[in-house]
Amino acid sequence: MAVRAVRGAVQLERDEPGHMDERVGALLTAILERNDLTADDLISVWFTATPDLHSDFPAAAARKLGIVDVPLICAQELDIEGAMPRVVRVLAHIESDRPRADIAHVYLGAAAALRKDIAQ
Repeated sequence: MAVRAVRGAVQLERDEPGHMDERVGALLTAILERNDLTADDLISVWFTATPDLHSDFPAAAARKLGIVDVPLICAQELDIEGAMPRVVRVLAHIESDRPRADIAHVYLGAAAALRKDIAQ
């Protein structure tokens, strides 16, 4: 079994804990489903949030989905002028037999504009 990395992002409409849980939960669920993964396949997950998001930790959404025994960490994105606001990004390390080229990276909603080079 190989170690692979899966990327993803979602833009939030507003900075509220319940909304963050909903949108980050949808992102994580899509990453798992599109890559045929379960929580047992996760090694670790990095979350970053743009500086305008501060109502909650994105990792809290993972815990609410039942991802409780996987190392999670949150960090703040660089504050780059003109960057898309209210974005949570994910970098998940997984165990998978899929070739790297077959990993499905997931960019939901407006965040799809961040990586137009990756088919959704």
